[in-house]
Order: sequence, then structure tokens, then C-alpha cells
Amino acid sequence: SRNRVKLLFYERTGFWLMLRRLEQDHFVWPRRPQAVIELTTEQLHWLLEGIDVDAVRRHPSRRYRHAS
Repeated sequence: SRNRVKLLFYERTGFWLMLRRLEQDHFVWPRRPQAVIELTTEQLHWLLEGIDVDAVRRHPSRRYRHAS
């Protein structure tokens, strides 16, 4: 039902597990074939806010030689 997400974190003193369950909605899970998905901190915040991580695209980085 995609209404739960479990997060396993490691800090210097050990591991901790976080479970978040939504009552009336569902998480938009990234479409990747792996069983374990690694996300950046920013992508994790997007996922927990209900934003589709795969739909968000950054502008390409560009380098210009001259400003004039």
C-alpha cells in the first residue's frame, strides 16, 4: 500500500531505525530496480514530503568562458 517507510541510520554510537506511516496517503517511491535505494538527504526530505523524487530534475550545470 506504500503507506510506510523504514529508514536505517548509522551514527558513531550505533544504528537507529525510523518508521513513518501515513494514515490517508502513500509515498511516491522512486522507480529503481534495486531492493535497497540510496538517497541523498535532500531526496529523503522530498520523499517524506510526498514529492516524486524521479520527477524532480535539476538544471544542467553550465560553464561559460566569457561574461561579455
